[in-house]
Amino acid sequence: MAEMLGEGGVQNRTWGARLVVLVPYLWLIVFFLVPFLIVMKISLSQTAIAQPPYTPVFDPAAGWEGLKAFVAGLSFENYAFIAADWLYLSSYLKSLEVAACSTALLLLIGFPLAYGIARAPRRWQPALFVLVVLPFWTSFLIRIYAWVNILQRDGLLNQVLLALNIVDEPPAWLSTDTAVYIGIVYSYLPFMVLPIYATLEKMDETLIEAAADLGCPWWKAFWLVTLPLSLPGVVAGAVLCFIPIVGEFVIPDLLGGSQTMMIGQTLWTEFFANRDWPVASAVAVVLLCLLVVPLAVYQQMQARYAGGGR
Repeated sequence: MAEMLGEGGVQNRTWGARLVVLVPYLWLIVFFLVPFLIVMKISLSQTAIAQPPYTPVFDPAAGWEGLKAFVAGLSFENYAFIAADWLYLSSYLKSLEVAACSTALLLLIGFPLAYGIARAPRRWQPALFVLVVLPFWTSFLIRIYAWVNILQRDGLLNQVLLALNIVDEPPAWLSTDTAVYIGIVYSYLPFMVLPIYATLEKMDETLIEAAADLGCPWWKAFWLVTLPLSLPGVVAGAVLCFIPIVGEFVIPDLLGGSQTMMIGQTLWTEFFANRDWPVASAVAVVLLCLLVVPLAVYQQMQARYAGGGR
């Protein structure tokens, strides 16, 4: 009897472990794979003045003939149209440029902040951590509108510059790439700081002490010890910032101008202004394919670090 109960307990634990593993896969299937397949199908359709605004539409009641007609109506014309139109290509390139430059700026600003928090006294670290995440307590849209007021010609920034005699006349900040970079760096800074801080905070400080005892100067110890050990956090922060910045819509729309047309704005225009769902879906699919590259690189680096740690 005890053996049967023991076997039943092991079997229950096995099913429980399988369920725990299965739930994330079900989540991905329902909320990622199925919507992606729907968008993929729309991207292979043609624009129509109808509801929904595309053809063909699959009708299960039409049977086998309806299925064949549905498949025959799909094509890759929208992808060819995107590849041939410089508007979409320039939007992709601009998005990648802004995302790469913004991620570099975030790293230059975020790493010293994370390093300072990790090396601060233990009693100060919670307060410093709260200061980093404090902007999240306010609505994202309100924060961007605040920057609109700050960067206006008669806004706070120009008033300070004029008061300090740094400029003779107020410069134009809004509707420029500079304003977009300011808004992005301000909004995404916690996403860079927190992963790096989490990595540095777990680092064994005796390694730095050992390097110093061996005569290694502080800058060389940082380059040879601290920086390599912090790379997992740096890569995680870069991925967390780069991917959403590529598809950013609100910041370039409110702070940028016509020269800062990113792919998120192009998507919004196609979906809501032009009502061209097939082209917009094709743009979204291509964007997703582009973002798979940094995710694959991140996954490979994570596997490499995990393998080196075993």
